[in-house]
Amino acid sequence: MKIKKIFLLIVLVCLGFSLKATNYYINSAIGNDANKGTSSTNSWKTVSPVKLIQLTPGDSILFATGQKFTGMLVLINVKGSAQHSVVVSSYPFKGNKAKPVLDAGEELNALLIQNSSFIQVSGIEFTGIMSYQKNATANKTEMRCGILVEVTRDELFENIKLNDVVVHDVYYNPKGFIRSAAEIKTANGTQSYGWGIRVINNTKAGRLTNMKVLKSEVFNVSHTGIKATGSVNSIQKLEIADCKVHQTGGPGMQFSGVTDGHIHHNKIDHSGSTADSRNWGRGSGLWTWSCSNIVIEHNRFENANGPGDSAGVHIDYNCSDIVIQYNVSANNAGGFCEILGNNYNCAYRYNISINDGFRIKGTNGAFQEGKIFWLSGYQGDQKKNAGPYNSYFYNNTIYVAANITPKVAVSSSADGVLIANNIFYFETAAQTVAGDQKKKEVDVDGVPNVLFVSNLFLRADNWPTDIPLQDSMPIIGDPLFKNKGGVSIKDYLPANKDLIVNKGITVQPIPKDTIGLRIGLNVTHDILGNKIKGKPDMGAIESSEQ
Repeated sequence: MKIKKIFLLIVLVCLGFSLKATNYYINSAIGNDANKGTSSTNSWKTVSPVKLIQLTPGDSILFATGQKFTGMLVLINVKGSAQHSVVVSSYPFKGNKAKPVLDAGEELNALLIQNSSFIQVSGIEFTGIMSYQKNATANKTEMRCGILVEVTRDELFENIKLNDVVVHDVYYNPKGFIRSAAEIKTANGTQSYGWGIRVINNTKAGRLTNMKVLKSEVFNVSHTGIKATGSVNSIQKLEIADCKVHQTGGPGMQFSGVTDGHIHHNKIDHSGSTADSRNWGRGSGLWTWSCSNIVIEHNRFENANGPGDSAGVHIDYNCSDIVIQYNVSANNAGGFCEILGNNYNCAYRYNISINDGFRIKGTNGAFQEGKIFWLSGYQGDQKKNAGPYNSYFYNNTIYVAANITPKVAVSSSADGVLIANNIFYFETAAQTVAGDQKKKEVDVDGVPNVLFVSNLFLRADNWPTDIPLQDSMPIIGDPLFKNKGGVSIKDYLPANKDLIVNKGITVQPIPKDTIGLRIGLNVTHDILGNKIKGKPDMGAIESSEQ
């Protein structure tokens, strides 16, 4: 028996098991900060004692279910291991199944994770309900977050996982605070806001890799729901999946400086919300800036609001290889497809857009037109328009009802465009409009390296005739959708198979483009998962499989 125990000990040590792993319990009902906190009957009352311990691999911070806590949980320089993360979660108390709630109280954030690795957080609600009142320096850009993950040293940090967390009601200012009308016209706001989940790496050489946010919910924050910000390549391997983000004053999600991302199966609703006067009131469902190799798929983007941008999902400037596929984009004021300047090899494919781009410039303070299709050369103020380069737009289904004028803008700085196999179902004629509010982008010069062919239009005037970008082989006809105007994917099953089946072209690289898309130009399945057989059908649904 003794030999077996020694053998087991050797095995556990070899597997990296920490014999010193400790669970720390926090219970606001029965706890006492003078306790050791190492058992549920000897728990702490608040998060304050956590600052006095050094967490090691396998350690856990556990909050009692159904209890409310106040203050900021601070994890700085905490290192788990690949085998044993440091865990922040809950434990059952009196049969209560409700998540414990940690409110920031008088602190800036409810949870701060700084310069740490191998951390897992799950099963907790984070809030910042009471306004922040410690701003002695009157810093207008100070921010408040439900969860802040931060890198401040030039080192590698990795494996931070947020799973099944809820972040809501995070505000910096007191209720009733009203922002100036000019604030909404700034690029990202210039005042203090409440944010949901923020990931920030402002170092020159530091890296954060393998960051995940899964099965979580963010709502009622005055700016962005989930945001990752860093210099180029400083945040790598970002995954956000199965999350619900709604009623955010800014964008639902936003990423800057991220390389290798997979954003999938999320639902983003009412970004740019004005439901609270503290909100910014502008924001796309999702947008990227200075990112590369990001796949955004199987998401829903609905009801984005704002006087500028505020598309379902848009690609801001300085990006490459952003692929937007298999998404539903519905009722977003700013529009559907928006690719700005200095972008390379980005794509919208196999998406369904429903009544996007209804915003009218000059109405209700709007300073940009909503647009169903926009290629812009904008790459920053005071810079000459450039690109986008090699933009792919194929097999999308786009429906616009008769009460909305579908609008298109294409900058002559664009170089390399493929538009093929799409269904443009516009119940009224399309118009050409100005792109960016500051620079007239409706140019008569030709766009080089264009392949615009084999798209299905409900009407001959569904694409404006006053721009040189024109379909060389348009198909005119009614695909006979199952339930036009509906918001489910299957509402856009086409019944007119003579117009649809095998009528698309096999997508090839744009002339002079030697890259295409890194994940491949041709796909094997449509938005519903149906296999693509033979030539592609028209639109996002492979009708031949129905």
